Amino acid sequence: MDFPDKTLKLPFSQRRVSLKYALAHGLYWVLITGFFLYEKRYLIYKASMPYFATCVAVRILLLIVIAYLNLHWFLPRYLLQKRYLAYSTAILLSVAGYLVTQSLFDYYLYGFVIGPMRNSTLMESLSYNFFSTLWYLGLMLALKLSMDWYGQQLTIQKITVEKLHAEVNFLRAQINPHFLFNILNNLYALTLKQSSLAPDIVLKLSEMMEYMLYDSNDEKVLLEKEIAYLNNYIELERLRLSADAVITQDIDADLNGYEIAPLLLLPLLENAFKHGLTRQLENSWLKVHITLNKAILKVVIANSRPAAVARKSKGGIGLSNLRKRLELLYPDRHQLELNDGEDIFEARLTIAL
Repeated sequence: MDFPDKTLKLPFSQRRVSLKYALAHGLYWVLITGFFLYEKRYLIYKASMPYFATCVAVRILLLIVIAYLNLHWFLPRYLLQKRYLAYSTAILLSVAGYLVTQSLFDYYLYGFVIGPMRNSTLMESLSYNFFSTLWYLGLMLALKLSMDWYGQQLTIQKITVEKLHAEVNFLRAQINPHFLFNILNNLYALTLKQSSLAPDIVLKLSEMMEYMLYDSNDEKVLLEKEIAYLNNYIELERLRLSADAVITQDIDADLNGYEIAPLLLLPLLENAFKHGLTRQLENSWLKVHITLNKAILKVVIANSRPAAVARKSKGGIGLSNLRKRLELLYPDRHQLELNDGEDIFEARLTIAL
């Protein structure tokens, strides 16, 4: 009977981080060993090569012991718990232990304690070894904190991307149910009248649903699809608006080949209908102007608004989320201006695609 393999396996991303951690620490100790070999090369002339190699090896092993004792024991138990006195005491005791062990070994091997120069005194040797050991521990601590910071940045970046995808999914899911309800009601009325508009409305609604459910799952979509979605949205909104509403669209751009994050322009249009045209029964209007020049996309959406509507902060939740998405997707490559007037609201968005 075969038993399942219960060996725990790290995900690929964690294995990659662990490999980077091992490589960085391995490189650090290779550099430290190289420095010791260069610094203590004069011992080759005072003793044989085996003694010289043994001296360097013992020093590196002692440093490795107190370095990882610091990283995995003193640091989490004392320093990260803000027990600074206990941490300082532990470091000094470990360095003192290193000095005693190293000095006894040097004296046994060579008959004197090895210092920075060939004829260093005992105090010079002890002082040099003490501060150099603190320096090595400081470098290792800096390496540890740097790698932890890098790992945290990767985690933050991953969380940010996941949050971004969640916001896109939320945006896709929050398409106004009243909008769909009214469209279906109008579609039902047209089918009863056997109107020739019914098939066209079904087609536009089908294209919108396909874009929301499938195309918007990608990180980027063709710009022409995004604008086609906006056009369908506008045409379906016309069904539930007053016949007096004037909606104009002006697209001056060659859209072929350019891409954009999905559903990025929708909040501007939703805001215009929600806070403008649907609240103003007479003399309402909407103007949409889109240009694209040398990969610079400019979108201007202006709409009328009732004078009685109280002026709030610039834009609602949809526009607030739009700002966050723009900062994440197009950092330093976008500009969003919202002009809130007495009877007009205008949004100007510029993006370097």
